[in-house]
Amino acid sequence: MHAITPTAKVAITEWFEENFRTRGELGASVSIWQHGVEVLALAQGFCDRQSTQPWDARTLAPVFSSTKAPAAVCCLMALEEAGLPLDCAVSEVWPEFVGGGKGAMQFAHLLSHTAGLCALDERVPIFNYEAVVEALEHQTPLWEPGTRQGYHARTFGFLMDETVRRITGVDSLGLYFRETFGEPMDLDFWIGLPEEQWGRVSPVYPGKISIAHNDQPFLKAYNAGGTLTQRTFTSPFGLNAVSEFNTSALWAPGFASMGGVGSARGLGKFYAMLAQGGIWNGKRLVSESIVRQLSHTLSEEEDSVLLTPIAFGAGVMKDPINPDPRYDGAKLRQHYGQSLSAFGHPGAGGSLSLADPENGIALAYVMNQMEVGALPGAKVLGLVERLYW
Repeated sequence: MHAITPTAKVAITEWFEENFRTRGELGASVSIWQHGVEVLALAQGFCDRQSTQPWDARTLAPVFSSTKAPAAVCCLMALEEAGLPLDCAVSEVWPEFVGGGKGAMQFAHLLSHTAGLCALDERVPIFNYEAVVEALEHQTPLWEPGTRQGYHARTFGFLMDETVRRITGVDSLGLYFRETFGEPMDLDFWIGLPEEQWGRVSPVYPGKISIAHNDQPFLKAYNAGGTLTQRTFTSPFGLNAVSEFNTSALWAPGFASMGGVGSARGLGKFYAMLAQGGIWNGKRLVSESIVRQLSHTLSEEEDSVLLTPIAFGAGVMKDPINPDPRYDGAKLRQHYGQSLSAFGHPGAGGSLSLADPENGIALAYVMNQMEVGALPGAKVLGLVERLYW
């Protein structure tokens, strides 16, 4: 069992402060937990580029795809409540889903991004939930489910949301999250932000592409017309400018792929519960079985959308294993810490949350100055590395 040491806390603090001096940080928070206790909380900077509004630990910000892991946990909870395993056909609870030859598609395919539904043939607006769901029902998979992995950047949230609605009867996944976790845990994190919280949200600012980014395969594909990567990140269409994430039109609907808004402490507390095996304040909120599903790798390969090796648990990312036998099963990278059972999820521009159940550790990082890319960058990865000093 690894304990977060005083040396680690000092190193994390120094790296965090250096982010503001030399790595372009504007406003950011990090919340670190071990065994259900917040052991380090840092917040610094400003909510605006004019430096008129200070950023503090209560500041909320859009976290993009960091929303996906809480959404996945909601889906897993709903499936468990209904007694449905991951290899159950989606059509068992969503009969209309069979269109396009999807009758045998399993929930495991949805949760591992191997369903082949990352891009829609039908052009539908992201703000029209019913139209997106109907397009998903009609869509023919882009590949045989389970034979290929491709990150479902936008459609993932609609697949999770509709599953939760069908099984539980709630009006939205965001409401289910609030009732199941948000209110019982007093979380500063929402998938569907209520109006009374809008004044706490910091705007986010887009990253700038430099010469150093030009050779990144993901960015090349993202900016090239007709590629699977570009189709995935623009389907359903809408919400393509970062400025659109600074409006209540994004915060309020509760897009389960990328619409979460919260603080580092709010996300960190949620992951701290998962890092304790699903227990919070002596009460079990998530079963041991679900935590194992999060830690267990369902798919691991060169991702067809992100164009880099990615491993997925049930709706969460994990670090892929180095395929070189000389490394004896070691991680290829450590975005989620040293433990092989650790998991989490990044958000576009740099936000990141992780849980390490083996060591009871959780970390969440939220910021407003985005970096370029879909995976976490140096600002947060330096913090993760120092967790284990």
